[in-house]
Amino acid sequence: MSTTTGYSRSQIALHWLTAIGVVIAFLSHEGMEDAFETLRDTGGSPHPTIHSVAGITVFWLVLIRLWLRRRNAPEPEGEGLAQTAAIWGHRLLYLLLLAVPLGGFLTWIVGIHALDDLHGSAGQALMVVALGHALMAFYHHYVKKDGTLRRMIKPQ
Repeated sequence: MSTTTGYSRSQIALHWLTAIGVVIAFLSHEGMEDAFETLRDTGGSPHPTIHSVAGITVFWLVLIRLWLRRRNAPEPEGEGLAQTAAIWGHRLLYLLLLAVPLGGFLTWIVGIHALDDLHGSAGQALMVVALGHALMAFYHHYVKKDGTLRRMIKPQ
């Protein structure tokens, strides 16, 4: 980590593109269930769907984000337990942002169908953690008024 206090334009853009990708993947998962059943019943080859394209896009965006983060990212706000919670909350979020698309890839493309339920459960967990992440951003913005949310809106 560096001593910067904010995020770059590219980090902000990647953050919001990742969020959009996660929402698109989540909202399109039911169509994936139909495609998965058709694939299973016909024995055909997997094909791209909105859900799978959104998932693989999220995976690559997160890898780029992690690379940029290692080069230049601000320290988490707060101190003590609050800072520890922020660090581990982000680690869990990044873990799920990588694991969920990877699980989908292994299920859909590689054909490890036993991972289907795990992928779905992990996707739901990702949405819960992402919601918690968003709620904490609003808490910082409206209750603590500490500028945390502004760092992900305005480049510094």
